[in-house]
Amino acid sequence: MQALVYTQAQELQLQQRPRPELVAGEVLLKIDAVGICGSDLHAWHGHDPRRKPGLVLGHEFVGTVVESAAGGFAPGTRFTGNPLMACGVCDYCVQGRNNLCAGRTMIGMTRPGAYAQYMSIPAAALIAIPQQMSDIAAALTEPAATAWHALHRSMQMLTRPLHECRVLVIGGGAIGMLAGLLLKRWGVVRLTLSEPNPLRRSAVHTHVGCATLDPRAQAPGENRYDYIFDAVGARRTRQQAIAAIAPGGLVMHAGLQDGASEIDMRKLTLAQITLSGTYTYTTADLRAAVAALHEGALGDLAWVEQRPLAQGQQAFRDMAEGRSASAKIILRP
Repeated sequence: MQALVYTQAQELQLQQRPRPELVAGEVLLKIDAVGICGSDLHAWHGHDPRRKPGLVLGHEFVGTVVESAAGGFAPGTRFTGNPLMACGVCDYCVQGRNNLCAGRTMIGMTRPGAYAQYMSIPAAALIAIPQQMSDIAAALTEPAATAWHALHRSMQMLTRPLHECRVLVIGGGAIGMLAGLLLKRWGVVRLTLSEPNPLRRSAVHTHVGCATLDPRAQAPGENRYDYIFDAVGARRTRQQAIAAIAPGGLVMHAGLQDGASEIDMRKLTLAQITLSGTYTYTTADLRAAVAALHEGALGDLAWVEQRPLAQGQQAFRDMAEGRSASAKIILRP
């Protein structure tokens, strides 16, 4: 089979790899579509020691069952999946918080991912989808669930209903775009999205229909927003978020671009700011994202770009250099 293999920093090569052998409890999928995630791009830059050269990346996928070594998965049936494979027995797993399982492994990190014609996956990780659901919508399940999970946590912490809030989303990548679409769907009127790439700002204006700003030319301001969703997670965006959040507000930190950095802890304390982290999603979030995407709650998805798997290296380069207006590029094996 053909597979797009991470060979070294800033290099992906299309190679011939053996088709995965089916093992007990797993299902062999023919990959129909797979998205490029920001974490894949981070690895492509050589910044993720967990993803080592020789690995097939890719974890935002939809595929068709070819063979099954588990009951109830008929050939020809289409599925997406949870790329985080948890132990299923720890306290977090039995509480439904399997994203926090310390024993979790991940497709496209600890085992071969979906940038290939075929991929084997444990049957327990598969997520059912309506069989008529489009490939593009199904492949967006994983990033949509990430945004869904973060917003659901946020609504549990906000002191007033979300639709009353002045909201800032930092970052116009896929998570920021999907968060913006969900926020508009849920009635947020005073919504601004901060994004330095003019192509992406234009796409956000067209498809989300909210105000945008270029953080290089215009600071978000001080004490202006009740809720801030940081989809970037960089030192500068954390500082912007703490400056821009109003007293009593909530900053939800979803991005993982940088590690430790100093923030204004004095303001955090005196203004009684809530700062919370959010990581990926639960199985319930994935199922909710499938339903929302299939029902059209996130619009027509016309902002998504499609390319053949063979153009994967160029797609990564275009994203890294800001040449693509799309917040999400889908590869077709």
